[in-house]
This record gives sequence, C-alpha cells and structure tokens, in this order.
Amino acid sequence: YNQVSLNPGCCIGLLQATPHNVTIKIFSVLKVCFCLCAFSQFRRDGKDLDRVAAWAEQYPNAFPLWVGKIYSSLVVTHPEYAKAIYGRSDPKTPIGYNFLIPWIGKGLLILSGETWFQHRRLITPAFHYDVLKAYIKLISDSTNVMLDKWETPCKEKRSLELFEHVSLMALDSIMKCAFSYKSNCQTDKDNPYIRAVYDLSYLVHRRMRSIVYRSSLLFHLSPDGFRFRKACRIAHQHTDKVIAQRKKLLKNEEEMEKVKQKRHPDFLDILLCAKDEKGRGLSDEDLRAEVDTFMFEGHDTTMSGISWILYCLAKHPEHQKRCREEIQELLGKRDSMEWEDLNKIPYTTMCIKEGLRLYPPVPIVSRELSKPITFYDGRSLPAGTITTLNMYCIHRNSSVWKEPEVFDPLRFSPENSNRHSHAHVPFAAGPRNCIGQNFAINEMKVAVALTVNRFELSPDLANPPLPLSQLILRSKNGIHVYLKKAS
Repeated sequence: YNQVSLNPGCCIGLLQATPHNVTIKIFSVLKVCFCLCAFSQFRRDGKDLDRVAAWAEQYPNAFPLWVGKIYSSLVVTHPEYAKAIYGRSDPKTPIGYNFLIPWIGKGLLILSGETWFQHRRLITPAFHYDVLKAYIKLISDSTNVMLDKWETPCKEKRSLELFEHVSLMALDSIMKCAFSYKSNCQTDKDNPYIRAVYDLSYLVHRRMRSIVYRSSLLFHLSPDGFRFRKACRIAHQHTDKVIAQRKKLLKNEEEMEKVKQKRHPDFLDILLCAKDEKGRGLSDEDLRAEVDTFMFEGHDTTMSGISWILYCLAKHPEHQKRCREEIQELLGKRDSMEWEDLNKIPYTTMCIKEGLRLYPPVPIVSRELSKPITFYDGRSLPAGTITTLNMYCIHRNSSVWKEPEVFDPLRFSPENSNRHSHAHVPFAAGPRNCIGQNFAINEMKVAVALTVNRFELSPDLANPPLPLSQLILRSKNGIHVYLKKAS
C-alpha cells in the first residue's frame, strides 16, 4: 500500500474536476479499485460532504483521499470496516488533532496509550447515573431561558438562526451542570468566551485545510495565527477563573463534605478529587486540559446535534406533530423535564436518533494505525496508515440503510433494531467512544422536547442550510427556521 505514489511521475495534486479510478496494490498482492479524489474539489460551498457521500456510493467500503503529495488518508464509509478500526485503540491522527493542543491541551480527545487510559478511568465517575440525574432540571432551566428569548421573533414572524441561540443554551447548561457556575451567557449578548470558542473551531479547521498553515511558523506569523492566540487566551482565562474559584471552595475534605450536603458533586468536583490507586490526582496542566476538552466537546457538539435535529423536525411537520403530542401528553402543564421523563418519549427519541444519523455532530474521526489491520473481506493496511472514519457517509451507506436520504424515525423502532452494530455511530464506538454521550443524549431530549412543546418550527425555505464539517457539523450560512406558538 503506497500512500503517495501510484505511477512514476504521477502528480496527484494535478487531478482535476472528477474522481479517477486507480489500482492500488495492497501488500503487493491484492489489487483494489478505489476512488482517487483531488482535495481541490472541496469548495466549502455546503456540498463537500455530499461530494464525499457520492464517492462513497461508488466505492462503498473505503477510498483514499490525497492532499497533493503531502498527506493521504483512507476514508472509511462502511460499518464493517469501521468496526474493525473502532475495536482497536489506535491513536488519533497527529495531523489536525495536534492543531487543537494549544487550545484544549492534552486531554482525553488528544491523549493515547496508558496516559489516556488513566485519564479515562479518573474521569468516568463524572458521568455516573447519579451525577447525570441531577442535571435534568438545570438543562430544563437553560432551555427555558432560550425559549423565552424566542417569544420575540415568534411574535414578529421573523426567521431565527438556531446555532447562535442553541450554542449559548448549551454553554449555559454545561456551565451549570459541570461547574455549578451561572454564567448568564444567554442574556449577555456579546459573550467573549462563545466568540472565542467559535473562532478557535473555525481557525483549527481552516489550518487543517491549508498546506501553508501546516507550518507552525507561517501560521504563527499570519493574521489567523494572531487571532487564534488571542482566542486561546480568552478561553484559557475563562477556564482558569472557573478552576480557581472551585479550588478556593474545596480547600480540604471537610469542605467537600459540606458541598455534598448542599448539592450533587459536579464534573469539576470529581476532577479535583479524583485519585488513582496510588493516590495521585490530575496535575494543574492535566486539569485545565480536561476542563477545556469537556467545555469544547460538551457544548459545541451538543449544540450541533440539537440544531440539526430541530431542523429535521422543522422540515418534517408530521413527525414534529407526533413528537409534540407525545410530549404534551407527558408534561401536561409542566414546562420542565424530569429524569423519569427521559424514557417516556420513545417517538421523540427515535426522531433524535434519526437526526443524528443524517447529521452526526462529529462527522469525521481519524486514526493512525499502530499495527497492520486486515478487514473482513481480506483487504489489508499496514501500520502508519491514516484512516478517516466518515460517519456522515457510514450513516448514508445504501448497503445498510434503505433510502438513506429519507428522514424516517421508525428505523429506530424496536422491530427495526436488527442492523449492523456500527451502522449508527454518532458518538463513535469502541474503547475511545464519547465518554459524555449519555450527558449529550439527555440534553438533546430535554431541549428538543421543551422546544416542540412550546413552538411549531418550520424551515426558512429561502435560506436552506449548507452543511459544513468544521471539527463539528455546522452550516455555512446557519440554520434558519420560523416559529409559531404550539397549540
């Protein structure tokens, strides 16, 4: 398997317009016809993911993607291939993920090997059933603050952009749940931390897509590099402030006992008190890395999921209506969700899962193979190969999903549960799956339920969203909907 050269003198970066067929020798024995895609075809016009999905339809297991003669990756689009990779503990790909380190440090998202395992074991108690149970009311409160703000555009019958509002709500929720911190970010319009997180996400993805910016020096000297460092300072100051306030509160074990009597321990409490079998806790550097990682993954990805799910319901009023009827019957005159409610909204849950299928919050995950791998069909890859697991394509693979572009929540009904174990992986899978996926699903259930309980959503047909993979799944032009009071 040769990652760069196919034929003598072949300059892959010159490929234009359409994919080309090439034959790749894998271990000089097996010949496989793949799709060779010129990276220059990506135009950031909201159709790049659909272009990749079209190649995936032509080559439904995997295909290589080159960036000039510098970087190549095998794009995996079939659940059986994904299962083989997810079942291992290969490290994240250095290219791209390393660009995150100045921002979120070396937390769970970046770490690998024994250090990753130690951090994962220390942090896992923060997502225990008893801890998550206490968060539902807090998420309900944050959601209702957002919905109260929506009363104005509803009355004025003007379009509303979802990402902006849901991002603030998700940040508000995670600050309350994970750090017992009331930020007032939803009512503070020009929140510098939100702006910083958005800028950092945009700039990291911009750097990943630029050959020039792969040079740390050139990126550092560029206007984007200056903007990135400024945003990092804002994000780190925010994190340091939250940690310092909590450390001051938890000076000793007696203070921790007092806190337990007043409220449930939160994510930060557990991080500060976590100890391994040798009595060692997280260092200050590790602590900030895990806090920044959770702040990024815990609010940005959830924001994406909720926004796209609401868009799906706006596009499909028949399913939205059925969700509303289910929720109104459950809540009655209540305007908040409780822990016991989460398992009593089966149809809404199916809609959430279907929304995550069509629009996975993290559409792409990369791994660098630490040892050779052989797939179910006998095809093999050597150690050092970079693989890109494309959830957007796996979730649309027509060999697994009938009419994959159709929004059909009944795919997730009990009678239709007999599908491939890795056909639906919005939170990844295997040992490196998303540690906070239960927190995320709970927040999605609360936010979606309370939203459709209060409002009817319809799409702004003049401004359809243009999906864009930017670390998380965003839209180039946002997601715009109209609101009407629910009857």
